[in-house]
Amino acid sequence: MKPTFKDTLAWEQAQVLMQPALLRIIDNIRRELDTSNWKGNYREVSSPIPGYHLCLSRCDHQVEIDVWELCYQVCFNKYEPVRHIFSHEDETAYPVEIDTRLIDDLGEIDWQLLESKAQLYVRKVFSTLPN
Repeated sequence: MKPTFKDTLAWEQAQVLMQPALLRIIDNIRRELDTSNWKGNYREVSSPIPGYHLCLSRCDHQVEIDVWELCYQVCFNKYEPVRHIFSHEDETAYPVEIDTRLIDDLGEIDWQLLESKAQLYVRKVFSTLPN
């Protein structure tokens, strides 16, 4: 599902945050993979939203994570990830609220908070993987 924004300002704030969030997510995934017994690679997807899925594997376990969903969790308040990332049944827009703590009054990114949130959500993914 694709997020929708309440106004132009929220859309502009998302534009400022999404690429830095993606970079922090990818870097934190790399760090987790360095110390994990899981193997990971990325698969490009085109639907429902173009992006990437993180494909994790270990022994007979395989897990696929939508990287945009992780970015949304970092950038938006109280974002609930889509439970069935491969379901196209309901592609209605998902209303979101920007986490405005990530951007100061001058429009600058709070890099420490962005990094902390990226670490939190990536660690959450790895901590919930099957043993």
